[in-house]
Amino acid sequence: MIPASDIFSISNNKQFEKIALKVFRFQYDNNSVYREFCQFLNVEKQQVKSLEQIPFLPIQFFKSHEVLSSQEKIQETFTSSGTTGMSTSRHLVTDITLYEESYRKGFSQFYGNIENYAVLALLPSYLEREGSSLIYMVDDLIKLSNHPESGFYLSNYDDLIQKLLQLDEAGENIILIGVTYALLDLIEKQNFQLKNTIIMETGGMKGKRKEMIREELHELLCKGFGVDAIHSEYGMTELLSQAYSLGNGIFECPNWMQVLIRDTEDALSYIEDGKTGGINVIDLANINSCSFIATQDLGKKQPNNSFEVLGRFDNSDIRGCNLMVL
Repeated sequence: MIPASDIFSISNNKQFEKIALKVFRFQYDNNSVYREFCQFLNVEKQQVKSLEQIPFLPIQFFKSHEVLSSQEKIQETFTSSGTTGMSTSRHLVTDITLYEESYRKGFSQFYGNIENYAVLALLPSYLEREGSSLIYMVDDLIKLSNHPESGFYLSNYDDLIQKLLQLDEAGENIILIGVTYALLDLIEKQNFQLKNTIIMETGGMKGKRKEMIREELHELLCKGFGVDAIHSEYGMTELLSQAYSLGNGIFECPNWMQVLIRDTEDALSYIEDGKTGGINVIDLANINSCSFIATQDLGKKQPNNSFEVLGRFDNSDIRGCNLMVL
């Protein structure tokens, strides 16, 4: 077993690769779903000597299989939101402290001490269902902020408008974290000129509005909130870590997470920086499930390891991944 302290103390690429290869070997030995998948691709454990040689499990496996590298009791089950009739992903978490350590350290890497903020959360579609990993994280950050005004808002937009104006005017540092469609609803009710507030969108129209390209969306939100940049959080049910964008849609990962961009025509090969392909995520906090996940997101990577998210594959585009679903 790889200690959590090794994962969360990574400080450079060499260290990251060394621990990622250890995690790969551990999961090959202890995760039967992942091992079968590797064997299906004719990849044996001893052949893998670099990150690029590690097989990435298609994210759809979390809908159809129990993806576990641990025999321990399941402490939390996180589920994805899905429209009626759609199968949803299930992330079985045997050690919730790994998730807590990951998002707490990740947040502080990008934003500093949570106690410096009032955290306001506008996440109605997530609050209305059970099993959201985002709600688990934000609820904990609200408590850790120790700010009497931190809290969730469901559909009480008028209360939120009043609170936001009052706190911002008083010079308080605020993070407003919201699902995209709800942030748009908010600025239709009120035009803001905020001076001390970070607006962080977590993506997703959840079927409430038509999808928009990021530039258009962020321009609307910047204008509506009176801010210079829109921050974003990139996370998902199947991960225990988040990447953050402090503006312009450029995401950076905490030290124990990285992305690789795969070729859309050949899911087992990678493309150069600056070109568009499928996003593969290495999340070493996922030690007890699977740390190597081929997502259904499209993106491109910069030479400094930052990346952009450009959209999603539609099902007809997942050529390489379809071959890999057992």
